[in-house]
Amino acid sequence: MILKQTACLFLCVYTTPLLASEAEDLFALSFEDLLDVHVDIASKTLETLASAPSTITVFNRQKIASLGVNNAFELMNFVPGMQSARGDWVGAVPKDHARGVYLDSGNILVMINGERLNESSFGKASVYIPYIPIEIIDKVEFIRGPGSALYGSNAFLGVMNIVTKSQNNEMSLAVGNVGQTGAAFSVSHQVNQQTHLFANGAYNQKSGKRYPQGVNDPLQSVYFEAGVDINKLALRARYNQVELNEFLNLGGYSDSNQHRSENTFLSVGYDWLETDTRTLATKIAYAHHQIQSAGLIAPAVALPNASYDFFIGPDWHTTDLTVSVEASQQFNNGWSINSGLQYSHAEQHKADLRVNYFDINSGEIIVEDPFYQGGIVTISNYAPFQSLQSTFETRSIYGQIKVPFAEQLTLFLGARYDDVKAIDSKLSPRISAIYSPTRAHTFKLQYGESFRTPVTNELYSDDDVTKGNPNLKSEYVKTTELVWRYEGQDWHINSVLFYNQLVDFINLVPNSAANNQFTFENQLDDINRGVELDSMIHITSDLSVEATYSEYFDTPIKPTFKRFASVIANYHHQQWVLSLNSVWRDAVSGPTMTSDFTQPAYFLLGGAVSWQFSARSEISFKAHNLLDKHYRVYDPRVTDGAVAGVGSEYSLHYQIKF
Repeated sequence: MILKQTACLFLCVYTTPLLASEAEDLFALSFEDLLDVHVDIASKTLETLASAPSTITVFNRQKIASLGVNNAFELMNFVPGMQSARGDWVGAVPKDHARGVYLDSGNILVMINGERLNESSFGKASVYIPYIPIEIIDKVEFIRGPGSALYGSNAFLGVMNIVTKSQNNEMSLAVGNVGQTGAAFSVSHQVNQQTHLFANGAYNQKSGKRYPQGVNDPLQSVYFEAGVDINKLALRARYNQVELNEFLNLGGYSDSNQHRSENTFLSVGYDWLETDTRTLATKIAYAHHQIQSAGLIAPAVALPNASYDFFIGPDWHTTDLTVSVEASQQFNNGWSINSGLQYSHAEQHKADLRVNYFDINSGEIIVEDPFYQGGIVTISNYAPFQSLQSTFETRSIYGQIKVPFAEQLTLFLGARYDDVKAIDSKLSPRISAIYSPTRAHTFKLQYGESFRTPVTNELYSDDDVTKGNPNLKSEYVKTTELVWRYEGQDWHINSVLFYNQLVDFINLVPNSAANNQFTFENQLDDINRGVELDSMIHITSDLSVEATYSEYFDTPIKPTFKRFASVIANYHHQQWVLSLNSVWRDAVSGPTMTSDFTQPAYFLLGGAVSWQFSARSEISFKAHNLLDKHYRVYDPRVTDGAVAGVGSEYSLHYQIKF
């Protein structure tokens, strides 16, 4: 089958370039372009990496294509201070590690085009949107460190903003091992001077690798978005659906595990005022998230009165309605002010149960043969879940001022106040002083505070495993950073020393009121310090090397990677681009339900080879875990603490621009 698909792909390669029109060179990217890339995620003002009042990492389309990754979350492995690994609990979705914290509770805010994906039931973007295809992405920006001064809850230890394509006309096809197939398109059309249309779509699927536990890790993903700009009016719509069945869910491996998420997003924005010195804009955005999941709790052989495996999971729906107003003012002396108001209404309006053993009369789960449902079914209005159906109302106001004291010194001052009705309120200040004594050297001293509001699962859960705590308050962090950046003629280096004071972290603890049950407490206060380094050098005009290194000086709250690094080498010669990369992670050890877990340090190799026929079309080969390294990721909720890492995946891609 793969041979037939590859033959069809090569047929497209040699016939469709004749139909394509001229387009920009996909491989053209100078060293100066990388240094002067503009970002606005850090301040909502147009800044470079050197002048931004935060520590920023940016991936453009060319760099993403060279890494051989398929999912946007995988980019975290090349960001200093961040990692993304596979875990358990809900559908084996990506789990984020940031600056020594691995609590899997939504400590990184993930956004698409500035719109948050983290929602109110689990708090993690990756539960509801675990797969974001890179084919539709134009750029990904990361804030490393606090971002609540602009973005509120969840912008705790980092922010990830995915900017999708809006000016492209292209399509791509892909085939690979483990049953991989994919197709994507981006279209853009300028109807007239006032009207612009665009759309992106992607389909990805794979049957997955076979693991010793007797399961595969399949994927099926559909993504579509469209936008219309008419003068000052902007309309946006987005839909995605992901299925991650089999593999691992709720700590159990089974080919009957299920995980399906579906998300819809709509927004209307209007620019009331837009001049060289003033802006005023409003936006109304609505998002609907739903998840249907079920994981193996116990196999039949371990059940005394049942003949079939026992599965359970959520069927939950949440919505988010956000109304925002943003304004900016620039003055002749270089000062600028940004401010905004926001109202958010988040609601979990469905909290049903998916299970295969249930007593309809008593409304209880009874794992015995008379109560077997013939398979996994949905139980509506399951009594212990009804308290999860709650509402979060948040009113926010933020302001920021940029003060250029001199040509070499700029000061950013800002704060945001979030009031979450009946739960908590937080003030998130931020200050950044940026000093550039020469064009080559930049020094930053930054301080910020960020928070994460507890979610419904932590506040109101009531089942056989966890009991919510409605008295929880927000966890927050105070971060100080000292940054030095050097930009030479052919190379740059960026170093960050950070100091985190972690306060009121929410932890899962034994419930003293019930046996074999856990609850949540604001229990953890800790200090986390570390260093993050990244550098890039152009050895020749064709060859460049990038590297990152992160090390934490203190033991992480939960066992996670304490040291890790990455290297990316790119060689560009005429129509060819060759990229090799390696991710290194230090050893991890921790307690499990049965014994201690240890994963020795390991390397993962990957890369991509691309051949550009013309400015209009290219073919590329991508590889992840090229040597098929067998490694395990630590997760204490699995019996032996071990989650199998992703095996070798490689694929052939063809792209045409028109």
